[in-house]
Amino acid sequence: MLRSASLAALSLTLGIACVQPSDVVVTPIELPTASQQIAIREAWLEQRHEMLLPMMRRHDIDMWIILTEEFHEDPLYRLIAPPRPLPANRATFVFVDGGDSGLVRAAVPGFAEESLARFFECPEDPRDEATFLTALVERYQPERIGLSIGGRRGMTRSLTHDSYLHLVEILGDDAASRFFSADDLIEEYLATRIPDELEPYRKMVQLTEQIGKRAFSSEVVTPGTTTVGDVRRWIYDEYWRRRVTPWFQPDIRVQRKGMENPMSRGFLAVADEALVIEPGDLLHLDIGFDAIGLATDWQKMAYVLQPGETEPPAGLQAGLAATNQLQDVLTHAARPGRSAGDVYRETMAEMERLGITAQIYSHPLGNHGHAMGTGIDFRAAKASEEGDDRLDRTLRLGAYMAIELNTSQTVPEWNDQKVFFMLEDPAHLEADGFVFFLPRQEAFYLR
Repeated sequence: MLRSASLAALSLTLGIACVQPSDVVVTPIELPTASQQIAIREAWLEQRHEMLLPMMRRHDIDMWIILTEEFHEDPLYRLIAPPRPLPANRATFVFVDGGDSGLVRAAVPGFAEESLARFFECPEDPRDEATFLTALVERYQPERIGLSIGGRRGMTRSLTHDSYLHLVEILGDDAASRFFSADDLIEEYLATRIPDELEPYRKMVQLTEQIGKRAFSSEVVTPGTTTVGDVRRWIYDEYWRRRVTPWFQPDIRVQRKGMENPMSRGFLAVADEALVIEPGDLLHLDIGFDAIGLATDWQKMAYVLQPGETEPPAGLQAGLAATNQLQDVLTHAARPGRSAGDVYRETMAEMERLGITAQIYSHPLGNHGHAMGTGIDFRAAKASEEGDDRLDRTLRLGAYMAIELNTSQTVPEWNDQKVFFMLEDPAHLEADGFVFFLPRQEAFYLR
């Protein structure tokens, strides 16, 4: 908690901007069309496959097998193969360390498919799966065959029981004795970003911001009439119009003078859809979507002006400034190769020194919204204290991170009511720390 004097000093030090209009006419961001996205992702796929052999060798995997099924698609499928619909009872993809021959890529689809043949060696008759796969194993004699089993996350434990039995039946018990978890390989593959993704992803973040600003503008919100559910439904419809897919439900949180904060698992809870947005409300929006094989995650705050007001109360502005200061400390503490647990502890120690109550729950971004990779949160700090390198890993150069965090404090204008100030910004890790894809929020959007 910050004392009032500290708040005033912080406001002066950071040079708080009091307002940030949300009703701004901007040129709509247009993402590539569906066919363009396929072409883009297939170009990326070539680069990703080029990285795969060194990763397999680092994780001691001689052969990696991925199976996907019709109506039960493996989450890895469109990230290791062309991102096209593949209606087939079952399709199998195999990567093999071919020694001096390099990476061997093979696939057995449900039927002959031209796009797959660009990337994989495929049998002339896909029905002869058993002969094709058995021949691969006999030719390369892999000692360790990696499968999506035994991992900590859905992407690393996605092989179904029946598909596992299917592999055992085809390859035999001897090959099955060489099955191992490909958890570490999958994590590195998914957590590694390539340079060509950077600008398309920035455009996705720009679109996320545009949708969020419009959701809090007069186009959508009429104080005293509009409900939380109205805003949520507008965002769903806007996603549809912009050809993007939500990976989680758009969430709106509302704080109001004199209203008790509903909590959920230690965080401010999402507001009921029936709640009407009123003048004086402090609004929080959490949105994100999938497109081009990547995912965004973004949180910002808005204030609904009361009659006669031209800016939010000073206590609210100081609270947002404290969260900006938390962002500064974390983004500058992070460096490639540093332990996530160390970054967390260093940042929280500085917040304690400043008298700021803070929470940090930053997570990787990439092919998924809650992506594979290293997160910066209390779990990483606890793991590092216990010597568990499964959760406390070092930060990777070029990695994308949702810098997700909050501060809380009492606000004098709200009768010293406790208020949360929550932000989330996508960033990429460079040699001197995290860099936001877009300028962060330093003033509330106003409605």
